[in-house]
Amino acid sequence: MLPENITAVITRNECWSGDAASEPYEAGWAHEAVFFIRALKPPVGTVSKGWVEISPDGMHWVREGTEFVMPGEQDGVAVARLNSFGNWLRVATRFADGAECTVLVTLHLKA
Repeated sequence: MLPENITAVITRNECWSGDAASEPYEAGWAHEAVFFIRALKPPVGTVSKGWVEISPDGMHWVREGTEFVMPGEQDGVAVARLNSFGNWLRVATRFADGAECTVLVTLHLKA
């Protein structure tokens, strides 16, 4: 049997600043997940760290432990890989005052 795969665009052309997060995605059926975070425009200000969050219900979030550095240039890509998670996933970050980044976030899942 071939593995099931899906690619979901969960954030498209959003300008992130301050506290920011992608849309949540229900992924409990998958065994592996990979987030790709791409800067669609040149980031402004200090490059921040991002992290993966998990949730039992898609409303209450906790950091999963995986971190990444947000892209520092236009078309730069950050990656976060997971193989042990609950049902709901998203990525989040916190930008310094005046910093921002326009992003495209995709989530790749494999059963």
